[in-house]
Amino acid sequence: MQAAERCLRPQHSQHSAWVSRSCRDQQHRSCLLDKQTRQLRLQCTARNSVSPFQSSSKDVPARSNKAVQQQQQAQELQPGSSSWQQGFSRHKWQWRDSSINYVTAGCGKPVLLVHGFGASAGHYRRTIPHLAQNGFKVYAIDLVGFGASDKPAQQYTIELWAELLVDFMAEFMPETPAVLVGNSIGSLSCLTAAAAAPEGQLAGLVLLNCAGAMNNKGVINDWRIVLALPLLLLIDLLLRTPPIARALFDALAQPETISKVLGGIYVDKAAVDAELVDIILAPAFTPNALDVFVSVITGRCRRYRQHAAAAAAWCQHTRVPQCLNIAEHRGGQV
Repeated sequence: MQAAERCLRPQHSQHSAWVSRSCRDQQHRSCLLDKQTRQLRLQCTARNSVSPFQSSSKDVPARSNKAVQQQQQAQELQPGSSSWQQGFSRHKWQWRDSSINYVTAGCGKPVLLVHGFGASAGHYRRTIPHLAQNGFKVYAIDLVGFGASDKPAQQYTIELWAELLVDFMAEFMPETPAVLVGNSIGSLSCLTAAAAAPEGQLAGLVLLNCAGAMNNKGVINDWRIVLALPLLLLIDLLLRTPPIARALFDALAQPETISKVLGGIYVDKAAVDAELVDIILAPAFTPNALDVFVSVITGRCRRYRQHAAAAAAWCQHTRVPQCLNIAEHRGGQV
C-alpha cells in the first residue's frame, strides 16, 4: 500500500532528475512561493526587463479611479494563487534566464499539458485531477510569457515554446517517454516540439483545437484571412504604438470581456465560471504582460504550409500515437 503511494518527483540536480518521494507528503512540501516572494519576483522582473510600453512616473498623469481599481485588482489576482491549485504541487524551474511555473499531480506515466494563448496551467484545472486519479503523473506548464512564468521583453515564437517543451521533457522525463497534450497554439508548440525531440522521448501526442500558426497572418490558405490581411496589418501598426496598445489591452483585460470571449469558445457555458475568468485575467496584471500580447499578435510566424509540411513529415515517420483535431471543450475540461 505504501509503495503505491510513492512516485517519481523532479529534482533540480545535475546528478539525479528523479527521486522517489511520497505523493501525499509532498503536497505540503511543494515549492510554493509565499506572497512576499512573488511580489519581490515581480518587482525584480519589472526592473530587469525593458519594455517600450512602460512609462516613467514623470510622463504619466495622475492615475484615474479606474487605474487605481486595476492596481488593487492586480494585487488580489496573483497568478497561481487561485484555489484550483489545492491538492496539486506547484514548482519553479529556471530555464535560460526565465523562471518557469508548473504544477504536478499523481503518479505513473508522465503527461505534459500545454495551454493556449492567454491561458496557463489553470486552464486544465479539471483535467489534471482526472488524469492523476487514473494512473498518470501530470505536469501542467505555464509557457514562458504566460501565467505565473516570467515574461521577458523578447520576441515570442512557436519555436521558442517548442524549445522550452523539449528542454522540460529532457529535464524531468529523461528516461520515461511522455504524452504531450496541447491546446490552440500550445498544440502547435507541442507538434513542433515533437518534431525536434530526440527519438524515444514521446509516448503520444494530443492536439486540441490546433492552431495553424501563432497568429492569423500565418494562415494564408484561408481566403477569409487573405481578405482580412490589410486589416490585420493595420492592427499590427496600431499595436506598435504604445498608448493605443495599452488602451486596447486594458479594455480586453476586464472580467466581462474575458467571460464573453470564453462563452463563445466553450460548449458548456456553465464551465465559464468566476474561477476560470480569474485564471485568465490574473496574468494580465504582471510585468511585461502587454509586451507578450503585442509580440504574439504582431509577430512574424512560419506559414501554415510550412507547419503542415513539417507535421506531415513527422507523422509519416513516427510511430508515436497521435490524437488530432478534438474540437470541443466539455465540462471545462480541455
